[in-house]
Amino acid sequence: MPMLFAVLTFLVFVAICALAGLFVSADRSQEVVRRRMESVRRAEKRGALSQGANLLRDELLSTVPALHRLMLRWGWTSRLNDYIQQAGMTTKPGKVVLSMATVAVGTFYVMELWLENFLGALFIALVAGCAPLAYIGYKRKKRLEKFEEHFPEALDLLGRAVRAGHAFTTGLEMIATEADDPIGGEFRTTFEEQNFGLPLRDTLMNLSDRVPLIDVRFFVTSLMIQRETGGNLAEILDGLSKVIRDRFRIHRDIKTRTAQGKLTALILIAIPPLMMVLLTMLNPEYMQTLTLDPAGPTILAIAGTLQVIGSAILWRIIHIDV
Repeated sequence: MPMLFAVLTFLVFVAICALAGLFVSADRSQEVVRRRMESVRRAEKRGALSQGANLLRDELLSTVPALHRLMLRWGWTSRLNDYIQQAGMTTKPGKVVLSMATVAVGTFYVMELWLENFLGALFIALVAGCAPLAYIGYKRKKRLEKFEEHFPEALDLLGRAVRAGHAFTTGLEMIATEADDPIGGEFRTTFEEQNFGLPLRDTLMNLSDRVPLIDVRFFVTSLMIQRETGGNLAEILDGLSKVIRDRFRIHRDIKTRTAQGKLTALILIAIPPLMMVLLTMLNPEYMQTLTLDPAGPTILAIAGTLQVIGSAILWRIIHIDV
């Protein structure tokens, strides 16, 4: 028992240290430079810049040189970097990878001592190791939802600025100044990229890359078509704002109608783990079979896998995209 308590304490300490690293922000001046270089990198990937811009692409994926060199060889590190930026975080991809590895290794060590089953401990460790990535995904989802909710207001402001006779770039500056984050921050980046010397088309494409929402893609596509063919920009922005608000109205209607189904799915998902906890508290001898019997950990791993698959299927059924 003292050994298990010590191991659990070590695991909690490691998990806290690993997750706390995600909250540490980088130096503000370095972040400004990094975001400017990122805009050049995105434009270069589309072939819009000369090869001389390669000198500006290099950015540290990790403060550990060996890990940085290793991650440069992996193609998914750029997608992970974009994923982190879309969550509004300044954490380096290397820190996320190290956090996931630390949590996974610590969890595997504890579960191996407790369950004495390699496959069961490995499965639990892999699930626990995804905790930092799940946290980033949660932050990203909330940030994009907030952006989408206030995006029509930004379009209305931009449309009023165009009607008042201001230039389009001046309208972007007004949104960056008056709107709150994440709307203000993203449009501020777009305006600064345009002042930095990038063509307006590339700055708009960078915006659609940083904010992967269908409404933003409609906005960027509409602007590029308007610049090539002409037309009333203010009316285009008003129409786009109305379409987005109608989508939100339909989405809220669907959310209301599927509330009962979501509650039912949540109850069905929660019943197995809750019953396991209650049986462990009421009749520990009955549940000890799952840990003392050699086949018990394997059964637990299979049950956990089926629970995850069933939960994903239930959640997919009740989730309707608009």
